[in-house]
Amino acid sequence: MNNSRIPMPVQAPEERIKNFSEVALGYNEEAAISEAERCMNCKTHPCTAACPVGVRIPEFIACIKEGRFEEAYSVVRADNALPAVCGRVCPQERQCEGSCLRQKAGGPIAIGRLERFVADRHAAQGGTPSKAPASGRKVAVVGSGPAGLACAGELAARGYAVTVFEALHLAGGVLAYGIPEFRLPKRIVNQEIAALEEMGVTFVKNAVIGRSLTVSELRAEGFAAVFLGTGAGLPNFMNIPGENARGVFSANEYLTRINLMKAYEEDAETPVFRAKQVAVVGGGNVAMDAARCARRLGAEVTVVYRRSEEELPARREEVEHAREEGIGFAFLTNPVEVLTREGDVCGLRCVKMQLGAPDASGRRRPTAVAGSEHDRAADCVIMALGTSPNPLIGQTTEGLELRGRGEIFADENGRTSLRGVYAGGDAVTGAATVILAMGAGKRAARAIDEDIRSGIL
Repeated sequence: MNNSRIPMPVQAPEERIKNFSEVALGYNEEAAISEAERCMNCKTHPCTAACPVGVRIPEFIACIKEGRFEEAYSVVRADNALPAVCGRVCPQERQCEGSCLRQKAGGPIAIGRLERFVADRHAAQGGTPSKAPASGRKVAVVGSGPAGLACAGELAARGYAVTVFEALHLAGGVLAYGIPEFRLPKRIVNQEIAALEEMGVTFVKNAVIGRSLTVSELRAEGFAAVFLGTGAGLPNFMNIPGENARGVFSANEYLTRINLMKAYEEDAETPVFRAKQVAVVGGGNVAMDAARCARRLGAEVTVVYRRSEEELPARREEVEHAREEGIGFAFLTNPVEVLTREGDVCGLRCVKMQLGAPDASGRRRPTAVAGSEHDRAADCVIMALGTSPNPLIGQTTEGLELRGRGEIFADENGRTSLRGVYAGGDAVTGAATVILAMGAGKRAARAIDEDIRSGIL
C-alpha cells in the first residue's frame, strides 16, 4: 500500500500564466485507486463529522478502492448537490482532510481530489440523476449561488417543484462570477446546474427579487416557502484618500469582468484594464484569485496584506500556486493612500505593521509602526477586503429581521423572522466558503420540508 499522498498533476507555472485553463488536471483511475487505498476506514469517521454537508466519506472512498466509481459518485451525490465544484474549491485542509487521522502518516487522504475524480468521471460517462415523486408543493429559491443550489437540490430530491430566481443572466452566483476559470471551469458549474435541471429544478434568470418581484409576491404566487440565498456581493473598501481614482477596482468588479464576461479573451465585448503593476489588497482566496488573474493578463503583481503569512486566510494551495506564478507578497503592510497622477493610479502609500494581542477574530491585531510610511509602484489597485449583503432584500421585505452589516437573521436551520421565509449562506453569515453556504442551504431545505409536512406552511 502507498503511504504518501498522491500528488495532483498540474500545468507548469510558466505555461499556466499564459492561459486561463484549469491548473489542477485531476487524478486518473490508477491514481484515484492508489490514493483511496491509503484510507484506513477508521471507526470514528472524523472526516464525515467535519464535512458541512455530511458526505459519507469512508463509504465513497471504499467504493473507489474496489473500482466501483459510479457507486462512489452516488454516495457523494446523496449528500452533496455540487460534488465537482466542492472537489475543486472547498477548503478540505480545514475540514474533512484537516481531521484525517493520516495527517502525520504521509499526509491526509486527498478527499477533495477523490470527490472531484468521481464527479468528473460520472459527467464524462453521461450519467443523470433520478427524479423524486412529485409532492405537489412548490418552493422559491432566491439566488443561484452555492446556498441556493444546495437548497434547490435537496428540495428537488424530496419531490418539491423548485424555481430558482437569479438576478444575473447566468446561473451559478459566485461560482460563475467570482471564481476564475483556471480554478473552477464554468463548464463544471454548468454541468452541476444541468443535473439540477434534470431533477426538475427551474431557473429563472434576469430576475431581481426586490425589484421584479418581492418576497411577499412570491408567497402570494403560491410558493409554500421562499429561501433567500442572495449571497454577499457588496464590496468593502478602505475609505482612504485616492480610492476613487481610475485604476482602483473592487475584486468583485475585476473578477466579474474576467469570469462572467470573459474579458481576458481577445474579442471580448467587456473590457478589463490591462495594468503593468498591480497591488492586490487583502489575503483571502478572493485576493489570490484577483492576483492570479492579473498575472495572466501580463501584470507584475504584489499581494499587500496587513498581517503576517501565518494569519493569511487563503488556502495554502492557492498561495503556493500564486508564488509559483511569480506573484509577490508584502506582509505586515497596510495601505494608507492611493497615489494618483491626473486622476489615475500611480502608486500605493503604505505603512509597516506589527502584531499585538489577538482581536475578535482570534488573530493578532495589527498596529502601524511609527515612521514606516513608504510608497509602492502601481498603476492598478484591487481591493479584496471582503463583502457585505446587498441591502435590496432587506429594504423590500417588511418584517425581515436584519443584523450587523445587513445580514439576514436566521436560526441554525435557516428560519427567519418571517413565517415561510428561510435564509442561508453569505446572506446570513457574511462572506464565507462555498461548502459552508451549501451546508446552510441543505439545512434550510430540511427545515422547509419539515415545516410543510407538519402543516406549519
